[in-house]
Amino acid sequence: MREVPVPPPVSCQRVLPFPGRAASGPCLSACGLRYEAGGRVLIDGLDLSLGRDGITMVMGPNGAGKSLLLRLLHGLIPPEKGSVFWGDTLLDAEARKRQAMVFQKPVLLRRSVAANVDFVLRPGDPVRCDALLERVGLLARADQPARLLSGGEQQRLALARALATGPNLLFLDEPTASLDPASALMIEDILREERSRGTKIVCVTHDIGQARRLADDVVFLSQGRLVEHRAAAAFFKAPAAPAAQAYLEGRLTL
Repeated sequence: MREVPVPPPVSCQRVLPFPGRAASGPCLSACGLRYEAGGRVLIDGLDLSLGRDGITMVMGPNGAGKSLLLRLLHGLIPPEKGSVFWGDTLLDAEARKRQAMVFQKPVLLRRSVAANVDFVLRPGDPVRCDALLERVGLLARADQPARLLSGGEQQRLALARALATGPNLLFLDEPTASLDPASALMIEDILREERSRGTKIVCVTHDIGQARRLADDVVFLSQGRLVEHRAAAAFFKAPAAPAAQAYLEGRLTL
């Protein structure tokens, strides 16, 4: 696995170029993110700068704020404080069109497998639809109702629909949770292929083995705070934060 350098903290006024790479292309950054609900601070003063390629794995114990962070970065919910940048501008509706997100529980239309992808490709492109379904192993089931697919197949269909938008940045929230090993392996292979095509991937996972297999860099959260962001090789070899070390050792952490 190649080692990807981790960008330094970012200024709120201007996103710094990813070290060692051209300034072109997307770079997602957050400055001072804060989110509170029910009187609890769930994301607390979080600064983050992500490179333009590779797979970033977001890890941490339950309740650390991982899924919430993805929704903030994708613009699904606004932060109470702080900002999210796409390149050198604030994240807006136009920038979000260059992103896609796959949720832990697939959200599918009550239509056929192919119609779920065609909906995103509007006006329909049957050639591209077939290519996407073949890529995720669902071409033979194109005319079947999406609701009849297994859990793993539904997740692959959700992934195909996300990829149909041609995103520069793909968010995934525990895409293989509760899936059988064969389905999880297929999704991991698709993510590797998409990384090779230049798509930036940000994925939440509880699966340490999966993170070791896929991650170029790791974002580790604890109690709504970013406690570590390092290249994957360095993180797994010697995590700097005590909370991260305890997590990798299988000890209970808050």
